[in-house]
Amino acid sequence: MFNYAITRTHAILNGFLIMTSANIKLSLIQSKSFATADENRQHINEQIIEAANQNADLILLQELHNTPYFCVDETPSNFDLAETIPGSGTDFYSSIAREHKVVLVCSLFEKRTAGLYHNTAVVFDKDGSIAGKYRKMHIPDDPGFFEKYYFTPGDLGFKPIQTSIGKLGVLICWDQWFPEAARLMTLAGADILLYPTAIGWEPDDNAQIKNQQLEAWLTIQRSHAIANGLPVASCNRTGIESGTEHSTQFWGNSFICGAQGEILTQASDAKNEIISATINLNQSEEIRRVWPYLRDRRIDAYNDISKRFLDESTDN
Repeated sequence: MFNYAITRTHAILNGFLIMTSANIKLSLIQSKSFATADENRQHINEQIIEAANQNADLILLQELHNTPYFCVDETPSNFDLAETIPGSGTDFYSSIAREHKVVLVCSLFEKRTAGLYHNTAVVFDKDGSIAGKYRKMHIPDDPGFFEKYYFTPGDLGFKPIQTSIGKLGVLICWDQWFPEAARLMTLAGADILLYPTAIGWEPDDNAQIKNQQLEAWLTIQRSHAIANGLPVASCNRTGIESGTEHSTQFWGNSFICGAQGEILTQASDAKNEIISATINLNQSEEIRRVWPYLRDRRIDAYNDISKRFLDESTDN
C-alpha cells in the first residue's frame, strides 16, 4: 500500500505539472560574508543578476546577508548596523527586484526605534513593492549566537506573504526547528516554506558531531515538508566568521526539497553558489489528496500543545 501510494502520487503529479502553469524557478544564493555592507550588496547584486539571467522567478537570500554575522559577540556598537524598514536598504533591494522582475526574499537587521531591534525578512514583489515582512519569532542564545542580545522576538505572527507568484511562508533560521511555526504557516495558506539561515559548527567540533548536527538540520526541515505537504527551501551562510571570543564555521548546504521531503538540489558546505530548482506550487493539492494529514488532525485533542510542559503537579 505504501509503495502504491507513492507511485500513484508521482503519476498524478507528472500529469498535473504538464496541465498547470504554477511552475516557478526558485534560486538560493549561498555566500561567504564580505567585510562591509557595500561589498556584500555588490556581491549579492551580481548574484541576483546571474540568477535572473537564468530565469529565476523567486530568489531567497541567506540570513543577515548585508553584514558579517555580528551576533558572534555581544558588542553595543553592532546596533549601528541596523536599518529602518523602509529605508535605504529596502530601496536598494526594491530597485533590484523591479529591474529584474523577480520576487526577492531578503533578511535585514531592523531598527524599529531606539533600543528596539528585530531580525526581519522583507519580501519584494516583481514590481519592487514591499509585499510584506516577517520578524523572527524564535530567538536563540548560544555561544557564538548571541541573538537575544540584539533581537526582540517578532510580533507579526506566522502569516504568509502574498506575492504575484503565491503565498510565501517566510520563517528565519532558529524558527526552522519548531514544527509549530511550519504548521501555522501552512494553516494560514502558505504555498512554500522559506528559511533564510545562519547556522554552523564550532570549528573544534569533530567530524562525527558535525555530521550529526548537519543531518539533524536537514531532517527537521524535510519533515516540515512531509508533514505539511509543502516544498521547503533553506538558504544558509558559509565560511568561518570570528569575534573576540567565539567563531562559527557556517556549514552551507543550502537546499530545496519537494513536498514529500525529496531533495531537489543542495549546495556544498564551503562554496559561494547559486542553486536552483523548478517548484510546482500546485503540488500540495495532489500530495494532500494521498497523504491527508490536515484532514486527520485531532484539533479537539491538542489543547495541551500551548502549555510549556505537562506536569502532574501543575496545570501550566
